[in-house]
Amino acid sequence: MSTTHTPQQAPLTGASLWFAAILLAAANFMAVLDMTIANVSVANIAGSLGISSAQGTWVITSYAVAEAIVVPLTGWLAGRFGAVRVFATAMTLFGAASLVCGLSSSLGMLVFGRVLQGLCGGPLMPLSQTLLLRIFPKEKAAAATALWAMTTLVAPVAGPILGGWICDHYSWPVIFYINLPLAAVGGYVAWRTLRRYEDRLQRLPIDVVGLVLLVVFVGALQLMLDLGKEHDWFESRLICLLAVTAVIGLAAFLIWELTERHPVVDLRVFRHRGFAAAVLTVSLVFGAFFSANVLTPLWLQSYMGYTATWAGMTTAWTGVLAVFCAPIAGVLMTKLDPRRLIFCGVMWLACVTTIRVGYTTEASYWQIALPLLLMGLGMPFFFVPLTALALGSVEEHETASAAGLLNFLRTLSGAFGTSIVQTAWESGTTAQRAELVGVVDRSGETLDTLLGYGLGTDAARVGIERAVEAQSVMLATNHLMGWIALAFAAAAFFVWLAPKPARSISPAQAGH
Repeated sequence: MSTTHTPQQAPLTGASLWFAAILLAAANFMAVLDMTIANVSVANIAGSLGISSAQGTWVITSYAVAEAIVVPLTGWLAGRFGAVRVFATAMTLFGAASLVCGLSSSLGMLVFGRVLQGLCGGPLMPLSQTLLLRIFPKEKAAAATALWAMTTLVAPVAGPILGGWICDHYSWPVIFYINLPLAAVGGYVAWRTLRRYEDRLQRLPIDVVGLVLLVVFVGALQLMLDLGKEHDWFESRLICLLAVTAVIGLAAFLIWELTERHPVVDLRVFRHRGFAAAVLTVSLVFGAFFSANVLTPLWLQSYMGYTATWAGMTTAWTGVLAVFCAPIAGVLMTKLDPRRLIFCGVMWLACVTTIRVGYTTEASYWQIALPLLLMGLGMPFFFVPLTALALGSVEEHETASAAGLLNFLRTLSGAFGTSIVQTAWESGTTAQRAELVGVVDRSGETLDTLLGYGLGTDAARVGIERAVEAQSVMLATNHLMGWIALAFAAAAFFVWLAPKPARSISPAQAGH
């Protein structure tokens, strides 16, 4: 049964329109910014809290997993409590979660804060677009979508730069404190300004069992991936227990969701071959892309001598060309088969990533930054058309469910990919070091040379050890980039498993 909250209101006009639009865009910017601002801060956080870099990446994966879980629930939350009320509440609580993160003195407290941030940030992104379209006149819907899309594109570019600069000039908690003014004021102002745009409330049923099973299997799997290396994988009873929980939880989740009348995630959309192929492609690409974006600043700061600021400025190049190419991709997807655009975009990512397979420890700034800049050329030609392909492959009444599921799996794959690559990086470094130790300076010539320069025996041995460590990390990084390039290439071919979409989707819908 539904109850009317307020009657339909006319769109805003003039200064009040743009004030509300900037507020909504800023909320979206804040949520997206926090997905990348911590990427360059992992080394600083790990050093401050006395944890390993692998544990430091939990700061990123915990946010992504929590956000992924809540995204499919956004529609239900908006219908049950009202889009404006959910938006204002999520914005206020995002600020409270940011405060918890900034005040954290332990890894557990910080991860808890990041989980809360993810749970609040998930609804902010789709609801900011929904409310923008609600307050703008219909003839200006394109302007509303463009404003939302611009904040979505610019925030990932600004995140690494801002995070790096803050860590170098202040301290890592400040990357969370900067959310407080906007969240504290924005939540209240959004409610006072937009509450008349609240539409009907619906007493929609919630799939509690499905939600619990989702949290259990995703949480168990992510914990297994994060803790596996630390606990020697399946030699540990804890890891075995988490693996069994994840498998049983996934099986129960699939059975329940396929038989539930109102599932939290509508898995029936996978019957469409085009949607299934699109999800497979997006999961592979985002898992590879997101994990590489986390690994790069960590490598630069830990082993290449980069400050957090310079690591952020280097990784931020990825988004520069993406901002400029997004409008072109939007135009081309209305004229060309989206599968062609997706294939070309993802293959471009694969080809550019292969450049990074041959790096040495002497690589210059632009040797590292240029491939990252070129990556931006491929991203819009993959992301926007792939979303259109996925949503255009399902029936019209399934579009909302398909969009929620696509965003859920896209975000989740980034978290899983980060954990897998981080573990592979550490294991690869250990393996490469074991090989190098057996062949480096067998004759003692290098040691004699260093001693000849006046170094003491201990100092010379430390120098050789550091060189071996640096080369081991470099070889492990290059090896991983090769696998990431292969993942991109495989994803490019998987898209051809999808038939041409039965209906077209506008760039505005695809950008959601």
